[in-house]
Formats: sequence, C-alpha cells, structure tokens
Amino acid sequence: MAVPAYDWIGFHADIRPDSVALIDDYSGKTHTYAQLDDRVRRMAAWLAKKGVGEGDRVAFLSENTIDIFEVLFACAHLKAIIVPLNWRLAVPELQFIVGDSRPTVLIYEGQFRQAVDQLVAPSYLSLGDAYEAALAGADPDAAPPVTATHDDPLAIMYTSGTTGHPKGALITHRMFFYNAINIGDAVGLTYKSRNLNVLPTFHTGGLNLYTTPCLRLGGSSVNLREFDPERLLHWLGSGEITHFFGVPAVYQFLAEYDGWESADLSKVQSWACGGSAMPVTLLERYAARGIFIRQGMGLTETSPTLFLTDEEHALAKAGSVGKPVLHTSIRIVDEEGNDLPVGAIGELWAKGPNVTPGYWERPDANAESFTDGWLHTGDAARIDEDGYVYIVDRWKDMFISGGENVYPAEIEQLLFRHENVLDVAVIGVPDERWGESGLAVIVPRNPETFDPADIIHFCDDKLARYKIPKRAVAVNELPRNAAGKILKRQLREELG
Repeated sequence: MAVPAYDWIGFHADIRPDSVALIDDYSGKTHTYAQLDDRVRRMAAWLAKKGVGEGDRVAFLSENTIDIFEVLFACAHLKAIIVPLNWRLAVPELQFIVGDSRPTVLIYEGQFRQAVDQLVAPSYLSLGDAYEAALAGADPDAAPPVTATHDDPLAIMYTSGTTGHPKGALITHRMFFYNAINIGDAVGLTYKSRNLNVLPTFHTGGLNLYTTPCLRLGGSSVNLREFDPERLLHWLGSGEITHFFGVPAVYQFLAEYDGWESADLSKVQSWACGGSAMPVTLLERYAARGIFIRQGMGLTETSPTLFLTDEEHALAKAGSVGKPVLHTSIRIVDEEGNDLPVGAIGELWAKGPNVTPGYWERPDANAESFTDGWLHTGDAARIDEDGYVYIVDRWKDMFISGGENVYPAEIEQLLFRHENVLDVAVIGVPDERWGESGLAVIVPRNPETFDPADIIHFCDDKLARYKIPKRAVAVNELPRNAAGKILKRQLREELG
C-alpha cells in the first residue's frame, strides 16, 4: 500500500493557524500558517487553470523569496513537480534545463525577464504584482486536496554537473519527509523552533536546511535574500533564531565581519555546517566563543542529509562529517564495490528512503550511479574505529603525483593554519617529472606580504613530500557554486 504524503501546511493551519510559518527579510512579508495555507491553495487553483496536473512541471526562477515555498506546496496539491532554476546560470544553461524539464508554467522574478524571453514554456507568471493578482483571483476552495504518495516526485533539482549537461535528480515526497525526520531529530527541531536560511532556495540546502523540516513540525523560518553579514548578524543576535545552517564560506566571512566579536549569539541553540570541509582553525575560532559547529554532509540526491556530527564531538572529531543519520545506510567500497575495512579510503555509497530513485529521463545516468539501490556518491571517504566518517575528497579532485594518490582537502586543512591564508584550494596540474603536482591557490589575508615560497615551506615536515604543493599563487577570490563549493574544474581550466 502506498504511503500518503499528507498536507503539512493544511494540518498546521488547522492546529496553529496564527503561528508564524515564514518571514521574508527582503520584502518584509510574514505569513502565518492560515495565511500560507490560503496562498498555497490559491496558487494550486491558479496552476490547475493553466493546465498543471499530475506529473507536470512548474519552473521557478528567482533570487531567494518565500514565494517558492507557496509554489512547492501548491505542486503537492496537484501531484505536480517544481523545478527550481539557478538564477546564476547563463542563458544557454537555463535553456538546457528548461528544455529538458519542459515546464507547463515558468514563474520568475522581473529582473530575469530578459533571460525568460529566451526560455520556452506554455505559460509565464511574474512575481510581484502579477503573482499577487493571480492569487487574489483564484479560489482557494478549488484546490484539490493533497493525494500524492511518498513515491510521487515533488521536485526536480538539477545538479551542477562536473562534465557535460547537469542531471535532474528526482526528489520525492518521501525524500522531503525523511530528510525532515533525519535532520529535525538530529538538531532538535520542534514547533517552537525558528530557522534562519541564507542558502539559495534553488539548492537543496536552501529548501531543506531547515525550512521544510520546520514547516513539517509547525515551526518557522526566516529567509534572507542573499548572504549579507549585517542582516545575518541582526537575526542571529535578535534572540529569535534557534537554528542555523551555513556553508564554510558563510562562517568564514561572518567571522571576518565587524561586529561579529561583540554580537550576542547565545540564543542560537544549534549551529551546523555542510557543503564542503570546514577548516579546523575556523571551528576552533567559533568554539572559543562557545559556539560548537556541527559538521555534516549530504547531496542533492540524498535530500540532502546523510551525516551530522554530535555537538560533543564537534571538536574532538574535527574534520569528520559524523555518523550516518538514522534513516540511511552507507558503505565505503573499492572499485569493484567490495566493502573496505576501517581506515581504508574508498568511494562512499548511500541507500535509504532519503535517496533519489533516479534522474529525470536519464536511464544511462541511473545505470552508472546505482548498484542494487546503492547511490554512488563520488566522494572518497574513510571511517575511523569509532564509526565517524571522513570525506577525504571528491574522487574527481584527487590527483596522482609520482604514482601516489593526493587528496587536496588534507593539504587545504593544513594551509588554513597559515596566518596569511584566508581561503585556499589545492588542485593537481600537469608536471613533466611527476605526472601531476599540487598548485595551492590562495586568497591571502594580506596580499602585500604574500610569499609563495613561504606557503610551500610551511608544509615542510607536516606533509609527506609528494603531497606538498610545488607552487602557490594568490587570487582575489575563489570561484564557488551556490552550495559554497569551490569550482576546482574552473581553477584547473584557468590555472592548470
């Protein structure tokens, strides 16, 4: 028997209609559960009039706005599928995704009108006045009830893609539900919790860490339009925020911002981080203020939570992403898919109700990415004797120098301890003698005193010789994607 998905917003509109559900920092809009439910059902009725039904896609192109959650839950009423579009992409990239997903309706923010004019969809709706008029003219009672099951897809989220075109990961109702359980239990979310979201809502982190888990429980979430250290500090120091999830770059920039040292952040109950490895020096800097940041790890394909450290071991197991969350299973395997012993480095595989059933219309990618239901994550990992997992690096970022495997993340953690290193990425570049060697790409704290030789010398006696970068260069900033991950492929193309 199929498990029903249920109507999260409708439930809380009945139980706690006057409780705040969503706050939009940029527009100032605040919606109670009763108001949010009304808007969700009106949007569902409007979409249905535009021909959106079961399995149809609704694309959404905008900077962060709480409107995306209205469209998300409206799609749940129709068994439709939302396709969040990355507004940072170039038009040809958007054209591929829209062409691949073939939405019935494209909802967009006005500033992207020029790009939207080059995207093909049967119907369009601009946020702002036109969107509000559409809601006002729709009958909330015309919205069908939520009859979707856990097996039905609710979103297609396109991965950034390391080679070729991005793939659309199917995100089912089950995945949203189990992520809410997995992360909600791990960080102690309740109906009294208030999350602060700064991550882009076209990304799984922006949707699911922790806005949708809060909405499942009847809690609330504040949505920032973009990373703004002043607004971030305002909310974190307001006494209203209980939970915050960021990526390392956000924590790094926040700690460098004037006012961070004096801000009262004592009311925030839970701090967590994911997206990429958190520098141990940064963990220690926050810990000195009594803030213990719990590192985690996940993927778009796992909705996203796979791991989270417990607060007790946040420093003792620094560098680890923790242990698997409750409703998921993991393996670390060799190239033949055999399980590896404690301490050995292999590829991380994952399986569970939080894992995608596959990619949108990509049987070839499904065949390559799954073995008996196990998702090949593409991450090189190891597990220690206490069961804590360490993401050594992405397989694609590993390089071979003199016949030895080199994992850049280990080198980067060391270089973060150099007094003149604000940000760093290590990549493998061609080397006539060794095949490949390391290049350290540094964002210096003080560019005027940056010394490449000093960077290399700093690694002496701390790393095996084959791991030490042969060169170091300074840059103004490192290229990152929406999840805060450094775009090493771009660095290799530019500097390799």
